[in-house]
Amino acid sequence: MDGKTRLAGIIGWPVEHSRSPMLHNHWCRVHQINGAYVPLPVELGQLETALRGLAAAGFRGVNVTIPHKEEAFRLCDELTETARRAGAANILRFAEGRIMGDCTDGTGFCDNLLAHGVALEGRVLILGAGGAARAVAAALQDRGCEVFISNRTAARAEALVQALGAGTVLGWAEWPDRLGEMSLLVNATSLGMGGREDMAWSSLLQKGQEGLSVADIVYTPRQTPLLKAAQERGFRTVDGLGMLICQARAGFQEWFGVLPEADEASFDLLAQDLARHGLS
Repeated sequence: MDGKTRLAGIIGWPVEHSRSPMLHNHWCRVHQINGAYVPLPVELGQLETALRGLAAAGFRGVNVTIPHKEEAFRLCDELTETARRAGAANILRFAEGRIMGDCTDGTGFCDNLLAHGVALEGRVLILGAGGAARAVAAALQDRGCEVFISNRTAARAEALVQALGAGTVLGWAEWPDRLGEMSLLVNATSLGMGGREDMAWSSLLQKGQEGLSVADIVYTPRQTPLLKAAQERGFRTVDGLGMLICQARAGFQEWFGVLPEADEASFDLLAQDLARHGLS
């Protein structure tokens, strides 16, 4: 590193689980870029202070992850239409004292589904109502899917449907009985992060029908308790690692000037690291 090193990073709380630094620094090496991408733990209530400080310190921008995406959206001076539709920002670029925001979560999620042979059609049930859930829901709606939202706090699910302008709310206790109507189930919450057994997924999936696909945005571990239960029932599963790689490409281009490939080498790098840490 020197005075010309391009700087970016990822803000979250917690953030130590993120493999984004490994991925972006790998791409910097591959493309011979004088750049560095670092983890930035920022507590709730400190996001604006952190963003203004990073911009003043010469950072080109940051990724934003749980729990800051919706606040990041509100702090942006400029937003892409995709970010406005998602109501959240996971990519921020700093320029001339201004913060520009974009959201690639939805596109990255859909690209990952397609790469795994999952058709973007039919009825989709999304668990969660935060920034990631809204981005995924908006992207799926834009591709013609009928979206259902279920969240432990019903008011948040209702607010999300209202913000999207379409969709149906299912009660948290109701969704397992409606699973047979769905072609895709998406966990867009932090449930299962770190491998925590926080839901009785096997019994909750009982009414899923043959042909159901189950996707999880969590990738630490890759095989979450939900995905393990889904595999035991014979459902197609999609883990969150491919989404991480797909959504990261646009941010890297913003900060470092090159659009990297979501290639096998990038995937293997992260998959092997997760395996070394017992998170495969």
